[in-house]
Amino acid sequence: MSYVAPQEFATKMIDAGESKVFMSTKDTLIRAYMAGAILALAAAFAVTITVNTGEPLIGALLFPVGFCLLYLMGFDLLTGVFTLAPLALIAKRPGVTIGGILRNWGLVFVGNFAGALTTAVFMAIIFTMGFSQEPNAVGQKIGSIGESRTLGYAAAGAAGMLTLFIRAVMCNWMVSTGVVAAMMSNSVSGKVIAMWMPILVFFYLGFEHSIVNMYLFPSGIMLGGQFTWMDYFLWNEIPTVAGNLVGGVTFVGGMIYATHYKTSPSRNSTEKPATRLVAAE
Repeated sequence: MSYVAPQEFATKMIDAGESKVFMSTKDTLIRAYMAGAILALAAAFAVTITVNTGEPLIGALLFPVGFCLLYLMGFDLLTGVFTLAPLALIAKRPGVTIGGILRNWGLVFVGNFAGALTTAVFMAIIFTMGFSQEPNAVGQKIGSIGESRTLGYAAAGAAGMLTLFIRAVMCNWMVSTGVVAAMMSNSVSGKVIAMWMPILVFFYLGFEHSIVNMYLFPSGIMLGGQFTWMDYFLWNEIPTVAGNLVGGVTFVGGMIYATHYKTSPSRNSTEKPATRLVAAE
């Protein structure tokens, strides 16, 4: 499958981060919009499967189809640029600034949200026959997800906020691992297999993904979920964005940069070969 060694894809990560920072506003917004829309559709697909089969694992197994599609089409998620863009700054690529990174993050957030919201409106129309009927079983499930993952956290107070944040950190640990894993292969099949595994883990374990939630929660409000936009932003989206940022920068981008791009010198033993042999015996 044309495996790419870690030292090589570490450089590819930095190159990708640099390209994101310098991308035009138009291209950044279009690619982010399409990424948000496609991932939202995959989330609707996975929830539908779960409701119809009664088996969450099947939904989780098939959810990664959306992530793989958007990645292969060159679209951008906020979770991915959280990981890649800072590496270009750390590597001191010419012209890369904190302001440029924040600009990229802001544009991708807006594009992702607009794309996810578009899908939310379309699917809400489908689930309610053009808002002329009560939501079907899938629509009701989406509404309940929104309630449990906003009001449920709020009811637990600080402990709920901590749990939400950690779930968001672990989410982008897995999602950004999927982004990086796609760079481990030069073939489409290799990229898909590598991406599929960590995305399956994040979705089945119920971690908090800021872009998936851009679909689930606005959609839940449209479909009669008993929570507000303030509940959504305060008790999910904002903490989730923060956790996704921490998870991507530290556990994926930072770790790979530190050990595969900025590799430390190998240790030189001061023992003589004979001494090492005797010690081993």
